[in-house]
Amino acid sequence: MSRCDIKVVLLGSEHVGKTSLVLRYVNCRFNADIPYQNTVGAAFCAKTVRAGDKDFNIGIWDTAGSERYEAMTKIYYRGAHAAIICYEPSSVASWNRLRHWLQELRTVEEDCKVYLCGTKKDLLDSGYVSREVSQDIVATYSQGLCGHFLTSSKTGENVDELFQKIADDCAADLKLMKEVEDLRVQLAKDEAAYRVKNNNYCIC
Repeated sequence: MSRCDIKVVLLGSEHVGKTSLVLRYVNCRFNADIPYQNTVGAAFCAKTVRAGDKDFNIGIWDTAGSERYEAMTKIYYRGAHAAIICYEPSSVASWNRLRHWLQELRTVEEDCKVYLCGTKKDLLDSGYVSREVSQDIVATYSQGLCGHFLTSSKTGENVDELFQKIADDCAADLKLMKEVEDLRVQLAKDEAAYRVKNNNYCIC
């Protein structure tokens, strides 16, 4: 049986680069065609990360950004320990929509840790696009949340740092860690019972 110690959900409007962010973190690669593909419902990936002196399995749910899938994607918020809300600094529309995603999340998981993620930093750095969302606005809105990162899935800049911050914050949360340990104990018991059942099974 597999386990997911820390559940992370990605939220944000379509085409802001959520799927590219996950693929860069989990598989260390970038696919230029991904931004033009829509996620339906949610996609799942997992990776093991070390925080403190322990290894944790992070389960990442990449949710659809299209409005027509909103009723479906809400179910993936339940049980989330952390959420990354993505926006494009070059798109004020994606920033305005960010507030909606936060409100939706809070109706399902009020205590979920929230991180803001500005995507496609490489496009800003190269001058290919211009910033529409001021840094002052982002800094003000980020107050009270768990952090803000400006990332590039193409170069990998700040991607690992974002997920490591999530893992470190979760590892420092004593209540969450007790839940993780309780789940590990229960899964170990279930695995032992499963092995006993199968070892005792015979065909006569």
